[in-house]
Amino acid sequence: MVGERLIDLANAVRASADPSRAALAELLARHGEHPDDLTEQSFSEDDADRLRTAARRIAHLLTEADTDRAAHAINALLAECGARPHLSRHGGHAWHLHVDRGEDAGWADWFLASSALALAQILTEYGRVPWGECAASRCTTLYLGTGPGSARRYCSTACASRERVAAHRRRKRAAGG
Repeated sequence: MVGERLIDLANAVRASADPSRAALAELLARHGEHPDDLTEQSFSEDDADRLRTAARRIAHLLTEADTDRAAHAINALLAECGARPHLSRHGGHAWHLHVDRGEDAGWADWFLASSALALAQILTEYGRVPWGECAASRCTTLYLGTGPGSARRYCSTACASRERVAAHRRRKRAAGG
């Protein structure tokens, strides 16, 4: 899923300011990119550097909690991509939607365009921003809360539980018990 890929890449550049080309290639492979497309010739250090920059831009967008500001930021990315949607089939993949500048688009262009399209679809489906940064006190992980139920505030059940337990202990201490 494009949403999972964009979250994983955004978290990768937040966790390490400069994840290696190999680490990015491995992450892309986990999300279905063909190994032949991830060799040093097809996915160079320069491509990796541009992808890191693009992923930082998406990470910044994922910290935007205001729906209107997020929508304007997504529109700006879509306008920057400047291409019409088209169906593409390559590398053994089924037909799928691309919004980049075509088969010759670089990795960063592809990532920004596909991420902007995915976030636009998610925002319109939910009518609000269902993504964000974990609300746990010592966690900065980005999440995509597209599951059922109420809006998420935490990246995982572990962070949510840890915060609930800490709040319970604070209340108990404050009550003298």
